[in-house]
Amino acid sequence: MSAFVCGLDVHKDSTYATILDVDGKIVSQRRMVNDGILPYLSDYPIERIGMEASNQVSPLYRQLLRRGYTVSVSHPKKTRYIAEAKIKSDRIDSRAIAELVRLNALPSAYMPDEKTAKLREKVRRRAFLVRERVRLRVKIKNLLTYEGIKPTADYGLFTQKGVEWLHSLNLAVSGFQGNLILLRAR
Repeated sequence: MSAFVCGLDVHKDSTYATILDVDGKIVSQRRMVNDGILPYLSDYPIERIGMEASNQVSPLYRQLLRRGYTVSVSHPKKTRYIAEAKIKSDRIDSRAIAELVRLNALPSAYMPDEKTAKLREKVRRRAFLVRERVRLRVKIKNLLTYEGIKPTADYGLFTQKGVEWLHSLNLAVSGFQGNLILLRAR
C-alpha cells in the first residue's frame, strides 16, 4: 500500500482535509473540528501534509510534527494554484494543496521551531508594551500641558517620586489614574 498525501485548509474552528493517493485520486475529503484532525489522519498512511500559512496553522503544525508527520506550510501569495482559482471553497482549496504536495510543488514558507516561535512572541509582546508605555507617557505629558501644570525639575516625571507627585495632583480626568497605575507597574 502506497502512502497518501493530505491537504489541509485550516480555519479557526474547523479544517477541511483532502487525502489523495499517489495517482491523485481522492481517498477522503472531510470537514472536521480542529481537535478531530489527528484522529482522522491516524486512520491513513499519510506520508506528507501540506497547509496554507495563517494565524491558525502554528498550533496544528507543531502537533503534527510531534506526531512524526512531514508537514509543509505554504505562503498564501506564492500558492498561485489556489489564489487563481475561479471557484473558491474549502473543499477546492484543500484539494489544490494536496495536489501541490503530491507533485512536490507546494512553495514552502518558513516555520520557526517552537523555541524560536516563543522567543519571537516574547519580543513582539515586549515591543508592544514599550510602545504602549511611551503612548501613555505622551498622553500624560499632553494632559499636564493642557492643564497648565509644569512638572518639577527636582526629579523625573516618571520616577517613583514623579509618579507619586502625579497622583497627588488628583486630576479627575477619565483614565488618568489608570494610566498612572500602568506606569507604576513597570
